[in-house]
Formats: sequence, structure tokens, C-alpha cells
Amino acid sequence: MHVIRLSALSDNYIFLLYDSQQDIAVVVDPAESEPVLKQLQQIKAKLVAIFNTHHHHDHVGANQQLIQAYPELKVYGGIEDKGRIPGQQVFLQEGDRIPFANRTAEVFFVPGHTRAHIAYYFPPVTTGETGELFCGDTLFAGGCGRLFEGTPAQMVNSLSKLRALPDNTRVWCAHEYTLNNLSFALTVDRDNQELQKRYEEVTAMRKRQEATVPSLLEIEKRTNPFLRWDQPSLQLAAQSNEAVQTFAQIRSMKDKF
Repeated sequence: MHVIRLSALSDNYIFLLYDSQQDIAVVVDPAESEPVLKQLQQIKAKLVAIFNTHHHHDHVGANQQLIQAYPELKVYGGIEDKGRIPGQQVFLQEGDRIPFANRTAEVFFVPGHTRAHIAYYFPPVTTGETGELFCGDTLFAGGCGRLFEGTPAQMVNSLSKLRALPDNTRVWCAHEYTLNNLSFALTVDRDNQELQKRYEEVTAMRKRQEATVPSLLEIEKRTNPFLRWDQPSLQLAAQSNEAVQTFAQIRSMKDKF
């Protein structure tokens, strides 16, 4: 399985999962149809499925156009999003598994950003292979999603599931928010030397207009404040020793940043 990152809208990423042996592909969160159809034509692959993480328009905006182009494809999404994802045919729950290419995606129910958000995780198959996490707007490089429909407690629980995945998991989040996220992170975790170094590296990358996605979960665990709510430095910054309260206060600070 090959992952192809496509840019869309102002800062969205679409991910095309490509099986080169069968010349078939799956698209994750298609915001626009044009980059997807263009890439499919280039690699001469047939689109067989859409994996949606949640119902927001910048994640499902191209569903109908892609269905028109490939009428036999299946549209996957969370069961709690029933009626909100265009063309949805498969309604997923925590623990469901979806085979594709030589891999199998595991479904995580990760509410917080929305009440129905899910993530798709492909564990490694062979030694040295990375896991692949498609987490939509739940976890970002250096940050996490806003709480539009969920609660801080839900988001802490959701991020805890993702934080528990192996360090060698690539994080394919849906937006290029990394530089802003790390700028904020430095305000609540200012003594984190690895975070300082990462900020400098990402600043240089963005000046070169390079994408910062995917990230690596190992790096997120050490530099992302929304995976470090139980670290003493962040508890002190947020003036709380309780995980959900700490997370809620940091999230509120980020909302105003």
C-alpha cells in the first residue's frame, strides 16, 4: 500500500491509498475531486472506496463527484454520522476492520472534534514497516482539533487511544496547521528543547513550502501539548493537576491564540 498526499483547498490534505498490484485506490477525506481524479488518471488506478473520518464539508466535499465518476465505489464513515456523509453506505464502529491491499485498517471511534469522528489505523505488517494513521481533525501535527460537538473528556479519551499506538506510526492529519500549532505549543511547554528544535525545523520547511505531514507519533508524544496533558510542565502552565481540566484549559488557550 502506497500513500499519496494531495493538496486541496487552502490547507487541506487528501490521502490516496494505492494498491499497485491491483491498480485500485481508496481516498481518505476527499475535499475536492479534481486532484483525486487527476492522480488516479496518472497512476491508472480505479477508485474503489472513500474513507471519511467525519462529516465536515472540507472532508466530504467531493464524495458525490467521485461517486459519479466511479459508481461502484463504497463510501465508509462512522455509524454516528449516518445521514451526514454524502453517499455513505458503510457505517463503522470501534473495532471494525477493513482490508485493503496487503494491509487491514482498524477503526477507532474518536469523538471530540465532532460527536461521530472516527480514525483509520493500518498496523505494520512486516518488521521495519510503519503504521499508518488517518486521523482527520482529531490529532494534528503539534496540535488537535477544536471541540465543535464533543467534550474535553471525550477528546482526552480519543487522544489517549491514538497516543497508545506504536511510536513508528505515521500521522496523516488532514490540515497543514503545524507551524501555528508549534508556535502555540511553545507558550505552554517553553522549556521543551525538542519542541524548540522541531519549531525551527518546521519553520524552515514551511519557508521552503514543504509539507509537514505526515508526522511521526513518536515525535508527537514528545512535542505535542495535546498528547502531554499529564506532564508536570503543562500541568503547572494550566494550573491544574487533573488530566481533563488540564487539557480543557490548554485547548481553550489554543482557541484564543
